[in-house]
Amino acid sequence: MREPFASTDDGRVSARAWMLLVFLTALNVLNFVDRTLISSLGPLLIRDLGLSRAQIGLLAGYGFVFFYTLVGLFFGLAADRWRRIPLVSMGVAVWSVMTALSGVARSFLQLALPRIFVGVGEATLTPSSLSMLGDAFPRRRLAMASGVYYAGIPLGTAVSLIASSYIAPRWGWRACFYALGIFGIVAAALLLLVREPARRGVVSVVMNGPRPTLGALVADVARALKARRELVLVLLGGSLLCYGAAAALLTLTWLVEDRQLPFAVAAFRAGIIAVFGGFTGNLTLGAFGDWCARRWTNGHLRSLAIISVAFAASGALFYSLPAGTVPFYLFWFTTAALTSGWFGPLFAAIQELSPAHTRSTAVAFALLVLNLLGVGPGPLITGRLGDVRGLTFGLLTSVVVVAFAVVPFAIAARGSKAARTS
Repeated sequence: MREPFASTDDGRVSARAWMLLVFLTALNVLNFVDRTLISSLGPLLIRDLGLSRAQIGLLAGYGFVFFYTLVGLFFGLAADRWRRIPLVSMGVAVWSVMTALSGVARSFLQLALPRIFVGVGEATLTPSSLSMLGDAFPRRRLAMASGVYYAGIPLGTAVSLIASSYIAPRWGWRACFYALGIFGIVAAALLLLVREPARRGVVSVVMNGPRPTLGALVADVARALKARRELVLVLLGGSLLCYGAAAALLTLTWLVEDRQLPFAVAAFRAGIIAVFGGFTGNLTLGAFGDWCARRWTNGHLRSLAIISVAFAASGALFYSLPAGTVPFYLFWFTTAALTSGWFGPLFAAIQELSPAHTRSTAVAFALLVLNLLGVGPGPLITGRLGDVRGLTFGLLTSVVVVAFAVVPFAIAARGSKAARTS
């Protein structure tokens, strides 16, 4: 039934929609705990397994996202054709088992192989989740809902860091993988109790008629890319932001090696900053994106141009300052807020520019582009620069890349076509 999720474009949101958002956000927290655990344990893996900074960057980047993005496109197509809750539950179970297996690794290769399948499992989550939120929330509240969902990034990162700072010194880094795997298997079972919202705008096609073919969905996304240059520009700008955000996964290793903080201290403080800074950024910038959308045509795009400038400036100051000073912690907090806060406006813009019946497919395609062009090279290149010239240089280079994101966002915002949902 549609009624339990009924939300209207006057801004009212049903209680069941809020409950769905909370549960999906919790899964995204778990998703990013799994995803960032390698970087949270980076200094210990470098010490115990003899890995390089570039190898940590590879495991955090392409080692995860290559298969994540390719399989994610398939799962995005599947989410537009089949039920989404069972699809996500299966993915949570797969990535949790593979996370537990990572705990027995004795080499780079033995860590890399489970990471591939962690990526395969996690590829089910975001296309289906954003599609369900698009069905459960009115369009005027979509950036806010997406921002809350993407609060899973800082919260998951924080849980990963804080748990690592407590568990690893006492029971070893392997225990972190074992505990997380068990927790995820329980979450996969609980997910089957959640009710899925009806698809908005395509009920007559999906529920009462034949499902669209995979080829038709791909063709519709291709037509959207060709017809709306704003969508291409958004993907380019988002990739540059992703580069900087992914490079920031090496911040803990930078704090330990370049700023000489003890691992447990650095991990705990990074976790606290991620909780308060990251969560504040996601909520504030999600609301900021919606405010811009109400005020201007292509407002979400305008908000992204502003956020890009702020992200680059704050990051440059943070990576340049000596540790322990008040400005150091101030800009650490601000950079954490800006590192993930742009996800809400970005995916709101992508969904506005995409045909309604291909929403999951468009999100999956966007994730493919963002991950291959941003998340993959960000930590790998930064880690390689860290091996050669130090992580401070590598991280400062990453914020220069972020600064260029303002160009495609500004061009898209000035375009003649208003962002809209078909």
